[in-house]
Amino acid sequence: MNRSTETSNPSVGVCCRRGPTQPTLHDNLMERVLDRASLQRAWKQVKANGGAPGIDGMTVEEFPAFARAHWPAIRQALLDGIYQPSCVRRVSIPKPGGRGQRLLGIPIVLDRLICQAIQQVLTPIFDPEFSESSFGFRPRRSAHGALRQVTRFLREGRRMAVDLDLEKFFDRVNHDVLLARVSRKVGDQRLMALIGRYLRAGALAGEIIQATEIGTPQRSPLSPLLVNILLDDLDKELERRRLRFARYADDLLILVKSERAGQRVKASLTRYLTRRLKLVGHEAKSRVCPVHECVFLGITFRGSKLRWSDEAFADFQHRVRKLTGGSWGVSMSYRLSRLAQYLRGWMNDFGISEYYRPVPEIDHWIRRRIRMCYWKQWRWARTKVRNLLALGTHRRQAVMTAISRKSYWHLSKTLATQSGMTNEWLASQGLPSVRDLWIKAHGYA
Repeated sequence: MNRSTETSNPSVGVCCRRGPTQPTLHDNLMERVLDRASLQRAWKQVKANGGAPGIDGMTVEEFPAFARAHWPAIRQALLDGIYQPSCVRRVSIPKPGGRGQRLLGIPIVLDRLICQAIQQVLTPIFDPEFSESSFGFRPRRSAHGALRQVTRFLREGRRMAVDLDLEKFFDRVNHDVLLARVSRKVGDQRLMALIGRYLRAGALAGEIIQATEIGTPQRSPLSPLLVNILLDDLDKELERRRLRFARYADDLLILVKSERAGQRVKASLTRYLTRRLKLVGHEAKSRVCPVHECVFLGITFRGSKLRWSDEAFADFQHRVRKLTGGSWGVSMSYRLSRLAQYLRGWMNDFGISEYYRPVPEIDHWIRRRIRMCYWKQWRWARTKVRNLLALGTHRRQAVMTAISRKSYWHLSKTLATQSGMTNEWLASQGLPSVRDLWIKAHGYA
């Protein structure tokens, strides 16, 4: 297919294909999207994800009442091909560790439901032919699979990495290039047009609606699949060249045996991305280097062993400090539930690290911060003494510690606070052990 076909009317490229390699076109997909069972499954997922309201202010809890009154008309508009998605609400959130801001687009709940239903119908059509080296946002695949694949390549003696960074990838996706690839298998023009309208729906920033002539909204349930559809051409090109790689969404790591080979691969792929996919590589961040100097999905490689990166660990510490900060006016039960949720999620992501040494120290640090939180919450000396005595602390130690004018952080490590707020007591209050989570992640228990 020539370049003009790929970036013009998607249906033209499909009609021009001939021969046994022609992909199967799937028609009448809109009816499958709007099937009752499909919508029920989509709603279950949208409800579980929760999330903030879009521009209409409607919450997930308020949506069922709205749907009962308006869904028949919305469904007919979708079938007729005249439904117009709402623009997303543009918000900025701080990046981990306070490194600037990230722009997100929050769709309304109705559009989340429709996009989730589309994603459920299209995934079985596209996913089976995706590359085995693609791991992001796919059924039964994860970041851990990508990392394990990299370690296998390391054992083959590939010690140089081509680390390609796609500059502002989600904001730079070319709609024509993307839709041309979707149209290879989607023959329902109503669905094709609807996906195009979602891409071009716009974003409300303050009181101004900004056009979205390029890019995909990062909070849409459909965006991860569209990303994989677009980058599947890149995966197939890498496979054609017999390169060893792992890709998770827009994070790509290619392993080669020499720096010379890496520089050659980097230059040719940069040209391919620009000319074929209309994507821009971040020249300052893309590089060829020894694998142990790379960070891939928050993990570094030491030999063939995995460790979480310094940056990922700094983000972890930053988040724990926020959750255990003294100025957060919440109950201890709520604080501990939020902290436990975060620790389990972080260990699900980074527990693959094979570096055990810092794990006990992390547990000690978190327990000390929680003891400090309790100490601040108890506030008055008499309250501190009463609670410490109830927890089994010796009276003299309880009194001397309670009337001390030393810092909260200092007193959280005293004999009185540790003999009262023991590790076992903190666990009974809902604080999980990072050590236990790490052991579980490695299958030792």
